[in-house]
Amino acid sequence: MSPKINRRGALGLGTAVAAGTVLAGTTSTAASAALEAGETADEVSPATTVAQACERVRRIYERHSAVAGGTWRAYITVADGTGTQHVAVNDESDVVVDALSVNKIAIATAVLDKADRGLISMTDLIDVTKEIIIPGGDGMFRLDGWYPSHVTVGHALANLLTISCDTSVRLSGLKAPTLEINEIMKAKGFPKTQVEPGSNPNRMFMGWTTPREMHDLFSAHVRGQLVSEAATNFLFNLIRSPIAFTDGIRLNLPTGDRMRIATKAGWLDNDRHEAGIIFDANNAPILTYSIFATLPDSDPEDFGSAHPLNAARARMGQRFFNVVSRLSGPARFAEPTKEYAPTNGG
Repeated sequence: MSPKINRRGALGLGTAVAAGTVLAGTTSTAASAALEAGETADEVSPATTVAQACERVRRIYERHSAVAGGTWRAYITVADGTGTQHVAVNDESDVVVDALSVNKIAIATAVLDKADRGLISMTDLIDVTKEIIIPGGDGMFRLDGWYPSHVTVGHALANLLTISCDTSVRLSGLKAPTLEINEIMKAKGFPKTQVEPGSNPNRMFMGWTTPREMHDLFSAHVRGQLVSEAATNFLFNLIRSPIAFTDGIRLNLPTGDRMRIATKAGWLDNDRHEAGIIFDANNAPILTYSIFATLPDSDPEDFGSAHPLNAARARMGQRFFNVVSRLSGPARFAEPTKEYAPTNGG
């Protein structure tokens, strides 16, 4: 069931758009996307088998990462109906990379784990003081200017995972200190997905991961292997929401299709990263992606959709979505339908 709405190195490939050529045989708005030079409609049309989907996803990744340039590392799989994940892209996936804000998923995992074990409550209040505010960067707490205030653990995580709030990292650290987060991630099977200690035990930098581990972290979450069902639903409600990151994989899709993609991105200097899951029409996980890229000659202050790395992921995302659009993932891991109904107040 679709969401209810009331609204990648140099292969030397050209960047010109083949005028008037669009993705053919599609079932989503990918049908309106212009093909790149040398790209054929067959390469990006809906696959009928998982093997065919993997080959098309691989070609899409190779083509568009090469056009963008830079260094790319990724791990992407397509699941069949039994839940077996078939590898489409394995591009230096075990190299340790700077995780950036993608690792906010790891922070949230640790906090939710502690809540599941009764060590903290999602309704616990956290003091938002002037001293804890990160004055620049992403998020909303730095903008209001009135301190102190108080928010719940749940509110802090909601900001952490949707608008990638940096102050929410510090707020989360008050409930799950740096070393505890790292120990929880190791215990859950992610020894390379670690945050970096900051100026005190409760503060941290985003640390490191590998494309494979981050892929596996998302996969384990959607299979309910890491936290409780309620905590899993809470997490996916956030990272599938319309206000979650849209300047990459989800950019060229309409709202309903965007909500079939769970995503967390990270950006700093010349790095632009993103990881997540594309769900099928019945909310079962079908394609899991973990993509980390750097472009040394790019504008380090351009974090929008026009940045070459973000733009490449946007082209990939629309095509990935289309390629798997007629396949079905493992129904037993299907997520609840995500609701979205804009209002005009009241």
